[in-house]
Amino acid sequence: MNETLEFLVRHGTSVLFAAVFVEQMGLPLPAAPWLLAAGALAGIGKMNWFVALSAAVIGSLLADTIWFYLGRHGGQRVLSLLCRISLEPDSCVRRTQDLFTRYGMRGVVGAKFIPGLSTLAPPLAGSSGVSTPRFLFFDGLGSLLYGGFFIVVGVLFSHQLEQIIDALAGLGHSALGVVIGSVALYIGYKYFKRYRLLSELRMARITVEELHQKQEAGENPIVLDLRSPSELERNPTLIRGALHMTMDEVERRQDEIPRDRDIILYCSCPNEVSSARVALLLHRKGVLRVRPLLGGIDAWRERNYPMELRAAGKTIGMDGGANNPLPAE
Repeated sequence: MNETLEFLVRHGTSVLFAAVFVEQMGLPLPAAPWLLAAGALAGIGKMNWFVALSAAVIGSLLADTIWFYLGRHGGQRVLSLLCRISLEPDSCVRRTQDLFTRYGMRGVVGAKFIPGLSTLAPPLAGSSGVSTPRFLFFDGLGSLLYGGFFIVVGVLFSHQLEQIIDALAGLGHSALGVVIGSVALYIGYKYFKRYRLLSELRMARITVEELHQKQEAGENPIVLDLRSPSELERNPTLIRGALHMTMDEVERRQDEIPRDRDIILYCSCPNEVSSARVALLLHRKGVLRVRPLLGGIDAWRERNYPMELRAAGKTIGMDGGANNPLPAE
């Protein structure tokens, strides 16, 4: 038997627990290969599948519970921290929020199978006020399905997986070097994309002080709030004069956005990445006077600049008049 498999046989419970725990805490170290190997060992009678699955579920639940309580007490600060270290900062919070908006707590179960969202779902659930028993039930179900899926696949393809591991072992240290190099290249590529996106709009961003001055001077820029509907429900205050639109709606109705007025976009994500992406989209479609708000709504709140409650059913026309009204959502 290959040394890797022998190591897993001897230390299977602790290895699986650690692998799943580390992955769910947010480190880019996938637990799936270990779960597949555990399934392969269970398929040939070298490991107890129930013990393997239990270790995986406990590791996942422990990590998720930590994030759940951090989210409950830290709120947006915890989500911002996770996004700053995420490989996909532009979509991590928004995709998770959209998942909650559409599926509720069932989204916690589905998030287990989506890289990046599995770590963000627990703190988002905590900041949303979900009760602990309800969270543990759905998160436990998701952890069970996640670990069970890979272990079952490992059982079904146990002989093939063992052959692959033996082949890799035959390559010696060169195989390990290829794997480590591939992971490093992937992470480097993701961070390069992130840096390039932020650099493209660094010079185009507008500060909250500049926007406030424009409003005080009587200028009439179009201000779009791009936060998700679920986040808006938790905090329905907008920057004074802002119109709430989802990112999808902005994309669908881009032809209605005037080209002769300043368009200011804001969100609540770190580095204004969501608003930067929408700004790039609009810029490529010919909307040249578009700028993300530096610091987003959090920076506006910190300055105690004027806010207003979003009125239900409120409509606003892009041209500032009554013609061609654009709904708030």
